[in-house]
Amino acid sequence: MAVGRGAAGRGDRGKVALVLAGGAARGAYEVGVVEHVLTEVSRDLGRDVRLDVLCGTSVGALNVAGLAAHADEPRARARRLVDVWTSLRIPEIVRLDARGLVTLGQDLLRTSKDRPSAARPSGLLDSSGLERLLTRHVPFARIGDHLRAGLLEAITVSTTHVRSGRTYVFVQRAAPGLPPWSHEPTMIPCATEIGIEHVLASAALPILFRSVPIAGHYHCDGGLRQNVPLSPARRLGADRVLVVNPRYLPPPADHSADPPEAEFPGPLFLLGKTLNALLLDRIDTDLARLESINGILEAGRDRFGAGFVDDLNGALGAKGRRSLRPMRAMLVRPSEDIGAISAELVRSPGFGARAPGMLGRVMRRFAEGEARSEADLLSYLLFDGEFAGRLIDLGRADARARHDELCAFFDAEAEGEPS
Repeated sequence: MAVGRGAAGRGDRGKVALVLAGGAARGAYEVGVVEHVLTEVSRDLGRDVRLDVLCGTSVGALNVAGLAAHADEPRARARRLVDVWTSLRIPEIVRLDARGLVTLGQDLLRTSKDRPSAARPSGLLDSSGLERLLTRHVPFARIGDHLRAGLLEAITVSTTHVRSGRTYVFVQRAAPGLPPWSHEPTMIPCATEIGIEHVLASAALPILFRSVPIAGHYHCDGGLRQNVPLSPARRLGADRVLVVNPRYLPPPADHSADPPEAEFPGPLFLLGKTLNALLLDRIDTDLARLESINGILEAGRDRFGAGFVDDLNGALGAKGRRSLRPMRAMLVRPSEDIGAISAELVRSPGFGARAPGMLGRVMRRFAEGEARSEADLLSYLLFDGEFAGRLIDLGRADARARHDELCAFFDAEAEGEPS
C-alpha cells in the first residue's frame, strides 16, 4: 500500500487526537492549553507536535476548525486563535435578537398546528456576529487542502439533530467516506466537507442561539449529548487523545458540618449549574469508562499473553460487536473556578466601558443575581477579550504546570510506544 506524506511523517507512532469540549466563552481556556502544547512542548521536543485528528463540539468545534484551516502553520495557528479571542467585544458577539424574542414568545403560545410551516427558528441572541467572525478568520476551503497534503488526517464536528435528538458527527478526512463505524442508535456519522454551517450549528446553544439548517434539517449544540467526542477520535484510529475541558472541578469536601443555607439560590444560579451539567460534567464518566476498559485489556494481556486483545476482538467480531483496543487519554482542566473569574470581571469598574448600554447592565444584573462568589451562567456568555485573555493565561499556566507530562505524552508517540 502506498504511503502518503502524512503516514510517512508519522511512522509507527500511532495517531494522536486533540479533543476540545464545549463551553461557549469558556473555550478561550482551551486556546491557552493548545498554545502551550504547540509552542512550548514543540520547542522542548525539538519538533512540531503533530495532531492527526481534531475533534470538537460546541465552542470546541470553532477552535478545531481554526486549527485545521491553518494546519500549514503548526505553531503560528495557536497565536492566531489567541489574537481572535482576545480581540472579542461583547456587543459584536452577544446581541439580543429582537425578532427571535418575538418568535420565541409566539411559539410558547402556539400549538403545533398554528405554527407557520416556514417558521424561522428562534433564539434570544443574534448569531450573525459569530458568523462574521468565522468568515473572517477560518478559511474552511483550506481544510481539505491540508488533509490532502497530509498535514492532518481528520476533523470532526458534532451537532444535535433537533427533531430526533441524535448526535450527528460530521467527519472530513483525507480518505474518502467514513472509517469502519459500528452502529450506535444515538450517533449518526456523516462524511462531508466541514463548513461554517456545521460549526455554527455545533455552537448553537438551544434557546440562546437559533438552530442551523444543514441539508434541510435543523441542528443545534452538539454538547447536549456528546460534549467531549472521545468516540469519534477512537473510531478515526487515535491511539492517544489529549482532552481539554474548561470545567473546574473543586476538591472533594464534606459539607455535612456547613451551617444551614440562609436562602435558596436564584434561577440564574441554577441555570448556570444546569449548563455545567449538560455541557461539561460527562467527561469524567467517559474517561473513567475508558480507564476501566484499558485496565481490563492490560490485565488480560498480563494474564493470558500478548495475543489476548486480538483473541478478544475476534470473539467480539464473531458476535457482531465492536472491537476494543487501548487508548491513552490525558485530560487538562482549569485549576481555578471560571465562574468566579467571570463574576469578578463583570463586577469590576472597567467592565461597563467594554459592555455599554443595556447589555452591560443586564450582565451586571446577572452577576448580582447569582452567588456572590461565582457567575457560571455569565461565564458562557462573556465573549469579552479581557475575560478571554484571563482564561488563556490560566490555560497556559495549567499546561505549564504539567509540561513534563505533556512532553512525555507527545514524546512517546515518536518512539512508537504502545498505548
